[in-house]
Amino acid sequence: MRAPVRNMMAAASLLALTGASYEPSIIREYNVGVPMRDGTILSADVVRPGTDERVPVVLIRTPYGRATERYAEMGNWWAERGYAFVVQDVRGRGDSGGVFQPFIDEATDGFDTQSWAGRQSWSTGKVGTAGGSYLGWTQVYPASLNNPHLAAMIPAVTAPDPHRNFPLQFGVPMVAAAHWAALVDGRQRQSFDHVDLASAYHQLPLIDFDRAIGRRLPLWREWLDHPTYDDYWRAREYQTSLRKSLAPAMHVSGWYDDVLVGTLQNFAALSTRSPPAGFQKLVIGPWGHKVNAGRKLGAIDFGPQAMIDYDNLQKRWFDRWLKGIDNGIDREPPVRLFVMGANIWRDEWEWPLARTVYTRFYLRSSGRANGSAGDGRLDLKPPGKEPSDRFQYDPANPVPLITAPDATQVGGPDDYSEVQKRDDLLVYTTARLTSQIEVCGPIKVRLYASTSARDTDWSAQLQLVRADGYVQRLNDGIVRARYRRSIAKPEFVKPGSVEPYDIDLWATCIAVKPGERLRVQIASSAYPKFDRNLNTGGPIARESRGVIAHQQIFHDRRRPSHILLPIVPARAGR
Repeated sequence: MRAPVRNMMAAASLLALTGASYEPSIIREYNVGVPMRDGTILSADVVRPGTDERVPVVLIRTPYGRATERYAEMGNWWAERGYAFVVQDVRGRGDSGGVFQPFIDEATDGFDTQSWAGRQSWSTGKVGTAGGSYLGWTQVYPASLNNPHLAAMIPAVTAPDPHRNFPLQFGVPMVAAAHWAALVDGRQRQSFDHVDLASAYHQLPLIDFDRAIGRRLPLWREWLDHPTYDDYWRAREYQTSLRKSLAPAMHVSGWYDDVLVGTLQNFAALSTRSPPAGFQKLVIGPWGHKVNAGRKLGAIDFGPQAMIDYDNLQKRWFDRWLKGIDNGIDREPPVRLFVMGANIWRDEWEWPLARTVYTRFYLRSSGRANGSAGDGRLDLKPPGKEPSDRFQYDPANPVPLITAPDATQVGGPDDYSEVQKRDDLLVYTTARLTSQIEVCGPIKVRLYASTSARDTDWSAQLQLVRADGYVQRLNDGIVRARYRRSIAKPEFVKPGSVEPYDIDLWATCIAVKPGERLRVQIASSAYPKFDRNLNTGGPIARESRGVIAHQQIFHDRRRPSHILLPIVPARAGR
């Protein structure tokens, strides 16, 4: 199980024969067996400095395969800077033993691996964890156990509790989660180079996605067996227990990360605790699910400041907490945000920002808000007596959310100007701004709506209408009618009854310049990001036929549908 390999070993032997001196700079050990408490052996690679001195450990645990060029390069980078780098296949993946059950074993396996890394003869006993997406989950699940060797964390693009966002968002399946379930099928990362994912998503019933791509995915079917919040999802939560974590953590994400909310909620929950809880830091850039990947995302160029020296930021974090170097990172403002539009970074002291003025923008119209050619408007003035807006939702022709069909990036700053030529969506737009405002913080929509169906969906999207006509998505959300009151106890609606619906659009941060406008798009689908509601009230993802729903949005004195926007005034002295 243990196969040590010393860098340039053959060269060292040659130098010994010639009488020259040689000291290896890096030691590599492959397929190192790490025992778990139940006897399962997990496989890890170790890259560390060729020195007799003990060094702190940077630990990554992944379901995507540890034996990659990327991790080899990361190992060299950390070893050259005085750290041991350990990358491990999680249980049931790659060369690790056991069965992969997402979320279930990450707390105890993470704890046991941290203990192993802290006890090695080459370790100082200080362990820092890093990585993004599922690799963020492998950090936050064991964090509440407070392993004495865990000195700091860098969880990036970390989703919240699984039932809250991915693979289901408050009872609504995220269709791309089917691709993720297929990606981690078996022990090795699967390839989809010749698979038509878009066609497979269109398969009805949705649960048969796996058959459409020639696979059998128990994980996908298991998720769909539990659309409500039940004991299955309770066993997979971490956010409540995470509040007990004492480790300093730097939380990193992007405004276009489709699981952004996990990063924001985890930072907010941990940063408000009293000592001895560890210092927390938040960094949100103009990125998608892949952090710091470039200055452009889709068609939008966020400028030269969009990219940061992320490697050295992580090093500063670990230098402070693993090596005890007083580099001042814990005395800096803990929140660093990229303000899109202005394309600048700004330092703050909390999230959400304390000076935020939460402002209602009301949905208004004369009853013809259908599409961009309609008369819908966003207004600070509350409505009086106004007619409702109507549209027809046909699940056979859902309103699209622009996205690639895989799970690596769900949506971005895409242009919805063509989509909004449809009349089965509603559009509400502000007047052109005469002075700049900044929208930076959590976003929520309150709709008063009725439907002809027993069950349907309501989706909302906040957009920036640029001066050149580009309609840029900022963020979106959805609510399923049966879960409007509780995701634990579904309740169908009475056709024709007017109900309030709250839609969480997570957050954004953008400077809206003079001449630009803000827009809210309302529909009953956002496909293929979210499962199409077939409007029947039948079992989720198990039906093949839908019915057309006749939808009505109300905005009058008694039912003032609105979006609550976080308007951030400039700080004094700016």
